[in-house]
Amino acid sequence: MSGCSAVVASAGEILLGVLGVESFSDVPPSTLVLLVLSSAFILRSVPLPSLSDLFGAISLLSEYLLHPVPAIAVECDPSISEDDGVEDKVGASKIDLADESQPGRLQCYDPSTLQRLGSVRAMTARDVNESCARASKAQASWSATTFAQRRLVLRTIQRYVVSNAERICRASSRDSGKPKVDALLGEVMTTCEKIRCINANGEGWLRPEFRPVGPMMMHKTAYVEYVPFGVLGVIAPWNYPFHNMLNHVISGLFSGNAVVTKVSEHTSWSADYFSRICREALRVHGHDPELVQVITGFGEAGAALVDCSHVDKVIFTGSPGVGRKVMEGASKNLKPVILELGGKDPMVFCDDVKIKDVIPWAMRGCFQNSGQNCCGVERLFVYESIHDEFLDKILPKVRALRQGVPLATCGNTGDVDCGSMIMEGQMDIVQELIDDAVQKGATLHCGGRRNPALKGQFYEPTVLSGVTPSMRISREEVFGPVMCIVKVPDDDDDACVALVNDTCEFGLGSSVYSARGDRSAKIGSRIRAGMFTSNDFGVNYLIQSLPFGGVKESGFGRFAGPEGLRGCCLERAVVKDRIPGVRTTIPSPIDYPIDINKGLPFGIGLIKLFYDESLWGKIMGILGLIKNG
Repeated sequence: MSGCSAVVASAGEILLGVLGVESFSDVPPSTLVLLVLSSAFILRSVPLPSLSDLFGAISLLSEYLLHPVPAIAVECDPSISEDDGVEDKVGASKIDLADESQPGRLQCYDPSTLQRLGSVRAMTARDVNESCARASKAQASWSATTFAQRRLVLRTIQRYVVSNAERICRASSRDSGKPKVDALLGEVMTTCEKIRCINANGEGWLRPEFRPVGPMMMHKTAYVEYVPFGVLGVIAPWNYPFHNMLNHVISGLFSGNAVVTKVSEHTSWSADYFSRICREALRVHGHDPELVQVITGFGEAGAALVDCSHVDKVIFTGSPGVGRKVMEGASKNLKPVILELGGKDPMVFCDDVKIKDVIPWAMRGCFQNSGQNCCGVERLFVYESIHDEFLDKILPKVRALRQGVPLATCGNTGDVDCGSMIMEGQMDIVQELIDDAVQKGATLHCGGRRNPALKGQFYEPTVLSGVTPSMRISREEVFGPVMCIVKVPDDDDDACVALVNDTCEFGLGSSVYSARGDRSAKIGSRIRAGMFTSNDFGVNYLIQSLPFGGVKESGFGRFAGPEGLRGCCLERAVVKDRIPGVRTTIPSPIDYPIDINKGLPFGIGLIKLFYDESLWGKIMGILGLIKNG
């Protein structure tokens, strides 16, 4: 399907929501006229959809109308569905993931309270191989399904997600310590948009792509077809437990693959619930739920997944150090990999911005999910003339952030802006980086320590200014609630670009704000990163037609967009007869046994005929063919 399909599927509902009415009959005539005129102005430079686009849109709309999807029921832990007095269950100390009294089990806990949630199986290499074998067996029949059948499964998943959004947010909050709003934005909304985009466009992205042929092969037709790899082995990180699993399940299933996901040992408690959503959606449509597998355990399980003979491609998100080990392990079997290895994204505020307009984006970029975002803002470049005013206005905002347990006895009542950090060890890394920066001259304005008022794994929202390239925090990924401000000389965009590019080896995302769109675009075009947003932040992830990925230490390969979906497939070159019965024949001078007198002159004649740019050369080629044919 094309972008036109997406418009047909959702534009009307969005427009009605914006207008605040239930139907177009409730819209005043004057407003309708204004809408038509403004739409005509906006769309006058947009190419009209092709006939195939229109037919695709009609087909998709008919599919939605004629084939409604069923509602599914998925059981979950009672503490996900209802409050259970979590404030009374705050632990006294951190729970060890490996408990000697329970061998073979992985302990799970809520990082915001240190409450023990339970345990899951710490799977062995044998367990992993058996799971992958089941997935491989199920994939054989799944690869033969139509795109329409796959869309039904994804629509069923989406229906459940939309209907149970708060429950999913609670599960994510319980497992990762994030506020429910952060879970809604970073987990649920992104997942729904991924499904919508793939259902609307995925078939078109995976449709065979015809390629031009040269004059010598004009009797042939050539195209590239996208064939499922088989089993995708995914090693997912801990910052967004729901989306990090569903992200690859969605694209993997739609492209005809089975998906086996090794979830992080730090967020394994919710994994069974999240995976059963996908498995139940498969089951109600008559497909084998074994297509979706979840691996829980420690490093041994992840290594076994990479090494497993049933796994055809590995997708890893995590640190560069572990990413190198994954790539090394996959290289033993020449197994392809996609590596998303984090980032240290810059946000640039030029000297012509309105400070009140950019402060909300600086806050969101640095503190959403307590800074535990691959594409979060880790370096804030502020031009000198607005630096002090920016600092004066943003510090009260940061100091006013409310930090606490996201799921209290009465649930998240909306009084928590920042949750906890997920990994105990990551808090130590954040502290080391801040201490190093302060020792080397940075100014600590607020935060810079664990929150002494809270028993969970909380690090206070922190602001540092005077950050320079000599500090580790300029180069190393923080992955915590820290705003690092770098002062940039006025009217020196070259110096800004040099600071952005030369002080850090990561290159995932970037954003530049300026009152002049051409200026922000020019600066952004020179930043070495896989993604750039002008006068905005994070919105590219809600445009799932765009690829997501980076360069340098941020890895290679892409998620999302046609590039990401095709990355789940083998690219197979296909050549067929254009006209039945008209086939390639080998001329006798170059057929075996080769004519030692005519073979070479005949071949030279062919080359002159097809590749000599002069008319005389082509004539000589024809004569050579006639003479030696």
